[in-house]
Amino acid sequence: MNKNAADRSESANPWLQAGRLAFIAAYAILSIAALRWLSSNTRQVNPSNRAVVVRMGALHRVQSAGLLLAWPKPIEHVVLVPAAETILERQVQALLRPTGAPLGPAPAPAVSTGGDDDAPDPSAMMQDASNDAGAGAGYLLTGDAGVVSLDIRVSYTVTDVFDFVLQGAHVLPALDRLVTRSAVAVCASRDLDTILVARPELMGADSQVAERRERLRADLVRSINAALDTLKRGGAGLGITVARVDVQSRLPVDAVDAFDAVLSASQSADQTIADARTTAAYSMQAATQAADRSLEVAQAQASERLSKAQSDTASLLHLAQLIRDHTEPQLMMRIYRERISQILAKAGSLTQVDPKDDARLIIDGAGAKP
Repeated sequence: MNKNAADRSESANPWLQAGRLAFIAAYAILSIAALRWLSSNTRQVNPSNRAVVVRMGALHRVQSAGLLLAWPKPIEHVVLVPAAETILERQVQALLRPTGAPLGPAPAPAVSTGGDDDAPDPSAMMQDASNDAGAGAGYLLTGDAGVVSLDIRVSYTVTDVFDFVLQGAHVLPALDRLVTRSAVAVCASRDLDTILVARPELMGADSQVAERRERLRADLVRSINAALDTLKRGGAGLGITVARVDVQSRLPVDAVDAFDAVLSASQSADQTIADARTTAAYSMQAATQAADRSLEVAQAQASERLSKAQSDTASLLHLAQLIRDHTEPQLMMRIYRERISQILAKAGSLTQVDPKDDARLIIDGAGAKP
């Protein structure tokens, strides 16, 4: 009876019931938190990523796409890196010209002539020095003493995940420095025409200019990868390999306008030359056709005249041949008898003179009146 009464008194005590419920709630919360902590590094790795598991600060293993089971932090730390097939792109900011940078050096400060009031301002001198330094920012020097500004985008892949994870936030700054160094070296070994179209008239004269310009990207890729290999051999590899480099020239607005004007003038000159050549070709064709027609007409007329002359002289030639051959002795007399009647029929008067009688002569003009 006393035990039952004690149990009923404890169950009737609200403080004891509240404490029991609080303990159960705390136990449940701690159990859920423990389960969440234990499963905090359990995740699904996408096909475009790889998971690097770092155990107690040391690189432990690499997990490809799929379900990843790892101990929770701080025992194991999971770092996601791109897969080997994923191509990443980086625009090199170090080669971009700052917005609003001066195109030339700042004017020189005024020379002091003496006195405290004429002393140069140190802040102004520092500002002038910064303007001079920014005047050439973003420009690269070429081998023929030209300057060019390039916008370079690098496409790279992660080949060594351990080096990539160890370098961490230093990968991209180091890549920018390597690309800038390679761009400076490659541009210094070339002239301006092999980097951009500075003189379009050379494109037709030198067919290797375009080939050397295309070779610029390959040389940049080769130089950057050589620098990455050097870092890897020195134990400071970045774990990446450059696959492609896209290069685009960037020019000031005035330079762009000047280049556009040169290109427009070249295109206009080429168009004018093409029109002149077309007109000359048409004129040559018309003159050739006229000469051919004149030659054909002259040849036809000459052939016609030759045929007529041959037909007119055929009988005479035949007669001359007969005379030379002496085949018909009476031929001339027979022809004379045939033709004399036709000749005499056309005469108005006829005077017959005996060739053997010399008493009668015919003198031209004897019957003419004075």
